[in-house]
Amino acid sequence: MEITFIIEKLIFIVLVFAVTMFFALYATYAERKVAGFLQDRLGPNRAGIFGLLQPIADGAKLFSKEEFMPDTPDKILFICGPAIAMTLSLLGTAVIPWAEKFVIAGYEFIPQVGDVNVAVLYIVAVLSAGVYGVVIGGWASNNKYSLMGSIRAGAQMISYEIAMGLSVIALVMMTGSLSLREITLQQGGWNGMEWNIIYQPLTFIIFLVCSFAECNRTPFDLAECESELVNGHHTEYSSLGMGFFMFSEYASMFFSSALISVLFFGGYNYPGIGWVNENWGVNIANIFAVLSLLAKTSFFIFFYMWVRWTIPRFRYDQLMKLGWKILFPLAIVNIFLVGIFTLL
Repeated sequence: MEITFIIEKLIFIVLVFAVTMFFALYATYAERKVAGFLQDRLGPNRAGIFGLLQPIADGAKLFSKEEFMPDTPDKILFICGPAIAMTLSLLGTAVIPWAEKFVIAGYEFIPQVGDVNVAVLYIVAVLSAGVYGVVIGGWASNNKYSLMGSIRAGAQMISYEIAMGLSVIALVMMTGSLSLREITLQQGGWNGMEWNIIYQPLTFIIFLVCSFAECNRTPFDLAECESELVNGHHTEYSSLGMGFFMFSEYASMFFSSALISVLFFGGYNYPGIGWVNENWGVNIANIFAVLSLLAKTSFFIFFYMWVRWTIPRFRYDQLMKLGWKILFPLAIVNIFLVGIFTLL
């Protein structure tokens, strides 16, 4: 039984890693296609049908380039920066529940790498540590623009983590659980439509805004800020290092989109999940559940891209004002409101 459990988890770890990397790879293609659509142009259309091989071509070009090492006394940290960023961006997906369970030849298979009963705390810890890759990479680059970008990223992530953590506290107060599986199961009422967004829209808005800042996405991309910092914290990176930083951003976007779907939009629940389960069987119902969660995740990835090509970048003082003077007090007020309604 132990060996079967280990093999099951190893297979699912590889599967989740492959899905995350696939979404990260083709998010680069989708980003350019969405930008082209919003700007009334075609986007990539040369490599393969509809340009579908463009991410493969870009990846091959990027990883075949010469690895550049700047004149820095912190060469080990320079190498570790993108590796830390990439590793931490992949860790969060370990606690995402993709469906309830599959039953194969009498064996129950739960499609979740780790059903941690404190998954919310685990996610907050991973998000908090995510800043180290950017800060270490910028510091070790021995470049004033990279250093400025990493300082901005550190201050930005720490500032918005506070409001994000407080918004999650309000959600935990309502659900009474830190387990993502339990939170998802609670949203299965009304035949799969009792989603937390109905009860906590303010929490969702705070969490969504903070997730943009945590992923360094426009209008919060002050760490890169090409117009004034060349390319920010990865100015000195090329080849594999640059690729890791870029992929870590898109992997983080995939994880954040999946997390938003789980916390506020029912996770793998969908309208009529109970009926499908009763009439078509648990396996068919859970195949639809996985597709449902991937569809919700894809929508939020599109939303990230839509916002990027719609809203201009904030000034740094506006960024800090929004985090500390608006979102932080709003998150505290939200906790009090949720507490009052919970007691009532």
